[in-house]
Amino acid sequence: MKFAKIPESIADQRARLQARGMLITDTAEAEHYLAHLNYYRLSGYWLPFEADHASHKFKPGTRFEAVLNSYVFDRELRLLVMDAIERIEVSLRTQWAYALSHRYGPHAHLDVSLFTANAPRWDHQRALTRLTSTVQQSRESFIVHLRNTYDEPLPPIWAVVEIMTLGELSKWVGNMLRRQDRNAVARSYGLDEINLCSFLHHLAYVRNLCAHHSRLWNRDLVFRFKLPKRGDPKLLTAFNSSTPKKLYNTLAMLGGLMDTIAPGNHWKQRLQQLIATHAIDPAPMGFPTGWEQRVLWK
Repeated sequence: MKFAKIPESIADQRARLQARGMLITDTAEAEHYLAHLNYYRLSGYWLPFEADHASHKFKPGTRFEAVLNSYVFDRELRLLVMDAIERIEVSLRTQWAYALSHRYGPHAHLDVSLFTANAPRWDHQRALTRLTSTVQQSRESFIVHLRNTYDEPLPPIWAVVEIMTLGELSKWVGNMLRRQDRNAVARSYGLDEINLCSFLHHLAYVRNLCAHHSRLWNRDLVFRFKLPKRGDPKLLTAFNSSTPKKLYNTLAMLGGLMDTIAPGNHWKQRLQQLIATHAIDPAPMGFPTGWEQRVLWK
């Protein structure tokens, strides 16, 4: 079957929404947002307002402003999540480089005996080849200086870690051969290495969603992480194991890690304020009933 639909004008898109029952009081404003926010991007936010997905008819009283509010909330939520991910990523780079360099020297990353040699999605030599290419192409002043000054195949670990992506860093950490080395990093966050490595894989996925402006609100997350069973009771009692695919557990883990990395931060309060400001029902994100009363969020 060939795709037979033709593109619609902005006015036609607005009229289609009205024909399906969406209330639009300011047509100029609605058309303005449709002109700058792709119709199919916004469709992910009005799906919960549909009474019947087959016909795409909206529930009575559905307003364009409510859909737009969900979109704006999600955009601000992604920025808040990215703020936490940035701090965690910077901390992790520091802890990993510190742990390995003090145990095995400044060029520990060159030692194949410290890493999984050949796994389904990892090979130390291929990882080194990719890292070498990144170093050769880098224009960071500290990398250029080290590259031009010293004879080693790669700069020391505390330098190269700063030009790794979060996804690459997750793989380097997760593929350290010795559990004690992985735990040397994980213990800095009050976690077991299994939980840290699982969460880093998950976090790289969430970061990519944010970086590509994809929807977080009301989304089923493909890559889940293993919830800790030991550690800080404040964090352990915050999780909601009944909604493992939703964002809530990710936010709880981010909040717990932020407390470790930046004591006195206001990230959790900003999240609560964001939900309150937009009057968002957090249940579709996996938030349990009475979540605000759990110790982590107080």
